[in-house]
Amino acid sequence: MAATETLTAERILEATEEVLRRYGPAKATVVDVARVLGVSHGSVYRHFRTKAALREAVTERWLSRTETALAELTATPGLAAPAKLHEWFALLFEAKRHKAGDDPELFATYNVLIDENSGVVDRHIGVLIDQVRSIVEEGSREAEFTAPDPESTARALFYATARFHDPGYAPEWRRPTIETEFESVVSLLLRGLRT
Repeated sequence: MAATETLTAERILEATEEVLRRYGPAKATVVDVARVLGVSHGSVYRHFRTKAALREAVTERWLSRTETALAELTATPGLAAPAKLHEWFALLFEAKRHKAGDDPELFATYNVLIDENSGVVDRHIGVLIDQVRSIVEEGSREAEFTAPDPESTARALFYATARFHDPGYAPEWRRPTIETEFESVVSLLLRGLRT
């Protein structure tokens, strides 16, 4: 980092991703992050009090990228709830597959970090389920869905599709039949909401 550039939390998080990609979560240190940035490790600690806080922030940043894209879809006006819900799950599945396939080192690292930061993961899952609930409520208002309890319906939908977004299933996402399986599950769930 050039001496004239301001050290921000965002720059630290970017450097931390680079270090995690290079060394993995077991070997990456705050000193490594500081070295990439050309600053002292104390400068990093001024933004993130502990190594755990830094790792939690990196995990949260990674997960929030998916949340943002899905929030935009959730807020899209004029799209019927069944189509929106289908697209929401398809977008989530595609985002997770890209993370696993495009950057496998960082994906593996994040799986370790996610296990360490269950609070971050729990908040992430809560945000996603809330987005599904919003779509289910919209569909119920428009008489496109029958869902007397949108909250429990959203949870059921989210967990019924876990195979297509839970990182634990990532090895299956490369199977040639996975798209057909995804469509079968989501179509079945949508039919159930319409009855």
